[in-house]
Amino acid sequence: MPADPSKRSSIWTPLLFFIVLVLGVLIGFQLNKYMGNKRSIGTVIERNDRLEEIIDIIGAKYVDSVSADSLYEDAVSGILKHLDPHSIYIPAREMAAVTEDLEGNFKGIGVEFYILNDTIMITSVVKNGPSADAGVLTGDKIIRVNDSLVAGNGITSDKIVSQLKGGEGTAVHLHLLRTSENKLLDLSVKRGVIPLYSVDAAYMIDTATGYIRINRFSATTYREFSHALDNLQGKGMKQMILDLRQNPGGYLDAATAIADELIGGNKLLVYTQGRASAKEEYLAEQKGRFEKGRLAVLVDEGSASASEILSGAIQDWDRGVVIGRRTFGKGLVQEQFELDDGSALRLTIARYYTPSGRSIQRPYNKGKDAYEDDFINRFRNGSLTGQDTLSTADTMKYYTEQKHRVVYGGGGIKPDVNVPYELAFITDGLYEILGSATLLNTAYEYFSQHSREMNQYGNFTRFDNAFQVTPELMQRLKSNLAKDYPAQVKNVWSNPRAIASLSNRLKAVLSRMLFRTNGYYQQINKEDQVVQRALHILGSEEYSTIVNGQGR
Repeated sequence: MPADPSKRSSIWTPLLFFIVLVLGVLIGFQLNKYMGNKRSIGTVIERNDRLEEIIDIIGAKYVDSVSADSLYEDAVSGILKHLDPHSIYIPAREMAAVTEDLEGNFKGIGVEFYILNDTIMITSVVKNGPSADAGVLTGDKIIRVNDSLVAGNGITSDKIVSQLKGGEGTAVHLHLLRTSENKLLDLSVKRGVIPLYSVDAAYMIDTATGYIRINRFSATTYREFSHALDNLQGKGMKQMILDLRQNPGGYLDAATAIADELIGGNKLLVYTQGRASAKEEYLAEQKGRFEKGRLAVLVDEGSASASEILSGAIQDWDRGVVIGRRTFGKGLVQEQFELDDGSALRLTIARYYTPSGRSIQRPYNKGKDAYEDDFINRFRNGSLTGQDTLSTADTMKYYTEQKHRVVYGGGGIKPDVNVPYELAFITDGLYEILGSATLLNTAYEYFSQHSREMNQYGNFTRFDNAFQVTPELMQRLKSNLAKDYPAQVKNVWSNPRAIASLSNRLKAVLSRMLFRTNGYYQQINKEDQVVQRALHILGSEEYSTIVNGQGR
């Protein structure tokens, strides 16, 4: 006999009610947890509606036309001003560039260029890239891209980049002028995946010393570093200079993976912790390939975040000598939250701490402007041109893990050996000339006129031995500089050492055009005071004195 529907309903009703009640409690608990016990969903919706209502009113009634997207971005920026300097909003239009930089590649034709006299000049061609395969050479000048004239019409870097980038496998037609051969060329280049290298240079400075320079920590950095390490060890590397100057950071995992290659044992490399983020430790877990051998890490005021993690771990475990100038002081960890419109919020969620427990983050309680003016203030107070002026009262004292050396937290990584800027180079005008567009223009013009012979050099050693910066080239540079830098030219050309440094920079720029950044640093490091100081320390008893705690 079928069951009575009313009785069946009476049996299931209490059970359904119980299930709904439990689900309601669980959902409410989760929402309450998510909202941090501070705001109800209704409050969030009300505030969001209020913001949209204000923007809608402005769009409908304001006296002038305005962009709603710009108003939203300004509103978000206003909110973030109340947080730390490294919590930022990334608009959707900028996401591609940010992703390319950290992921280590983009879609393009594989060239670097410079706008010389209103003409696009190829200053470097990626080896085995699409342009190299198509026959493009360094020194070529781009006249047209597809049907668009790009020479002599005020072309901008952004516009030419947008024309050269495109989908993988698509073709771009280039109309080129090869000045040294007085020849016009029409080439079709198929776009491909172009690597953005984070290891700028890796070479042997002498028979025992390898040099590796890392410009940022991207998704490909550890792989690049591993390749460089294997290559240099195959050439007999017994000691290493690891250059992290002007490296702003990047992926934490890349920095700790490299630290793991240099620091032995199951040692703590760094840990992170925040108000809503549990403590997370990163350990040296594998057998590293360079756990022995002398190590010098170069840092400066542009070394930040992941660079400070790596140099801090090296210093805290007495694994090597840190040389240069006090680092930037960024000890905050960001997590990126993707938003529905393609934009993103990069929010600080934790602080990181070196193995000794020190936080490297410098204070930002005086506002963003004061925080960003730190470099200028350090230059004015002499920290960059003499001994570091950071007061011990503004720092906290810690001790290294093995030799019990004193290290400091609260204002960046303070090097074991301070190497300031050479003030004389700045005051006599050389520093200004070295950074001038005139110097680059002179080098690029020379290369353009002699590209055929310049492209015959097969490697840096051959170039270094055979090419000399002639008196004629230096005179051309002097003439080009005289109009805009008369006082500096007078000072520099009365100082033989300054002229030698200027000649070295010219040769380095030309070397970069042939051998990219690896060639540039092989040349420029010959006169780099920090590199030369590191070489001296690695080859003397001063190294043991420092790492054993007897040098400070």
